[in-house]
Amino acid sequence: MARYARIRKSRGPVKFRRFNPVSATSQVETLARQLANQIIRERERAKARQKLGRIFTKFDPTDDVLPNNVETVTRGLFAGNTGSLVTMFTSSNLTATQKTYFQELHSTGDPGTNPNAKSELSIAYGNYVGSGSKDLTGNLNNDTPSRAIYKQYAQLLLAPNDKKFTFNGVDSEEIYVMNFNRARVRERLDPGNFEVTFAELHNSVTNNSHTGSNVKIKTSNPNKFQIIDDSSLTSGGSVNEGGLVYNLLSGSIDEGTQLFKDGSGNYRYYGLLYPQHGVAIFNGDMLNNAASAGGLNFGSVTGSGVQGDNAIKLFTSVSSSDDLTPAGTNGGIQARSSEQVKSTYYFVRIKNAEYNYSNNPSFVTGSLGELYFNTFINDPQVYITTVGLYNRRRELLATAKLSQPLLKNYTREALIKVKLDF
Repeated sequence: MARYARIRKSRGPVKFRRFNPVSATSQVETLARQLANQIIRERERAKARQKLGRIFTKFDPTDDVLPNNVETVTRGLFAGNTGSLVTMFTSSNLTATQKTYFQELHSTGDPGTNPNAKSELSIAYGNYVGSGSKDLTGNLNNDTPSRAIYKQYAQLLLAPNDKKFTFNGVDSEEIYVMNFNRARVRERLDPGNFEVTFAELHNSVTNNSHTGSNVKIKTSNPNKFQIIDDSSLTSGGSVNEGGLVYNLLSGSIDEGTQLFKDGSGNYRYYGLLYPQHGVAIFNGDMLNNAASAGGLNFGSVTGSGVQGDNAIKLFTSVSSSDDLTPAGTNGGIQARSSEQVKSTYYFVRIKNAEYNYSNNPSFVTGSLGELYFNTFINDPQVYITTVGLYNRRRELLATAKLSQPLLKNYTREALIKVKLDF
């Protein structure tokens, strides 16, 4: 149906003009199309100009950025990211009082004589009632070093109402401790890659005299015992106030994970591993047993008011064990650290017409900034060496160096992946 528009004039009668809506709509569409085409051409020209001298390229959050990728990274636990510690030294820098509490073990040498010595872990002996050590500070509260060690680790690793360490359902009042260097542990010890090898000790001397430097390895056919965590049986471990915890059983990781049973078909429980704390707790009762019962003849000194230096027993047994292992395998301690790293990937896409010129002063010559080589006018040759990451204010936040310069010209494109770890 036709529509009419009323037209008013200053004089004369009112007249009406026939209005065609189809024609008006067509004109609007034509004008809109022309305007859109003009905007597109201007954007294309601007984009082409940017390609010739582009300095920045904005990342597309959808196509160019891949955030929150979680990866598990493992490293050898010891100096130089090695996974084995077979040669170890005590420290002569510790005072006599400090040695009643713990011994610090180093690789490479004694830090008192070797400046390149690396601290790897500390070892200690703990006794629930304080036996096997002597208070050298004059305290009157029976706060002997062995008692302080036991209480310290019980408070750190056990529930508030749990006072004693329990191994396979049985409480023990004696523990031996390995506390690994926290900086090397990073997030946690890596379950499944932990092994300690012990050598059997000599048992011909009474407990109270067989202490400190008198500790010896069994001279005739000493046994060795390898102990690993049970993550192969319970991949998730158990959880208590100390975080994740695994049992330490007789086994080996030398040729794949193997757990050993005794003659009765049962596992032998030697301790507990707290990977998030970087701590291994060994059952003193088990280590004191004879070799026939799966023990190592530690014979822990448990006299009252006697400084037993029991930690030296642990050091002597572990540090001597590498000599008892077959060729191609390691004794001592084998361990790795583990941590979850969150990464974001940035994909830098460089098309053929982009970044072919440089703002380096050596690229031009003269006061007018002419190209140094005339051949670069139509065929520029540049090398990409660095990718810079900027914020919205164009402030440089980070740089990523390429392993070698990357040639760039009109015939070459590049895709550079930048990984940023948090």
